[in-house]
Amino acid sequence: MIFCVEDDSSIRELMLYALQSAGFEGKGFPHGDALFQGLGAQVPDLILLDIMLPGEDGLSILKRLRAQRETAEIPVIMATAKGAEYDKVIGLDLGADDYLAKPFGMMEMVSRIRAVLRRTRPRTAPQCLRVGELEVNLEQHSVLSAGERVQLTLKEFQLLLTFLENLGRVFTRSQLLASVWGVGYTGETRTVDVHIATLRTKLGKCGSYVETVRGVGYRMDGER
Repeated sequence: MIFCVEDDSSIRELMLYALQSAGFEGKGFPHGDALFQGLGAQVPDLILLDIMLPGEDGLSILKRLRAQRETAEIPVIMATAKGAEYDKVIGLDLGADDYLAKPFGMMEMVSRIRAVLRRTRPRTAPQCLRVGELEVNLEQHSVLSAGERVQLTLKEFQLLLTFLENLGRVFTRSQLLASVWGVGYTGETRTVDVHIATLRTKLGKCGSYVETVRGVGYRMDGER
């Protein structure tokens, strides 16, 4: 279970949707009071905590979490404004396990959560994802297509991971932009088409696994 503390309801819902799509359970809270009420009923595996919150800010909440025996060991990832170096340093000094700079992509968020959970508990998630002759090793951040190693950029890797973790699901271009480039990205959906085309080329014979759904977007079929 992942707790997300974010006062912007649209961002909070997108975070929960991304977590669910990646196989996690999630609960959202708009402020610190709601978080501590939730902690009274359930202890999560990790808390994603925004610093800028109404009322008590995230750094103060982090102090309280680390001071209480019941919550002291819960991994916490802080969400900070881009360039807020002071907040990042203070958060890490107070015991945060990692941080995310806003705006961040949903795939980056999921990747950071997985990395922190790997460090703080025994591995339970599969370290390799496979479909047909395509294999992605999450631990090594490597890709094999028909036995050949493929070099991908970060965005190409995140796109591929999005499809592999959601086999058969159709993504619109806007959903892929929000998931991989971040909710604050203002570029054109054409960016997705260009990256998909490059990804298909690099994957060679496995490039056909990424299918175009006319009038909607893209998907990867798991039946190979």
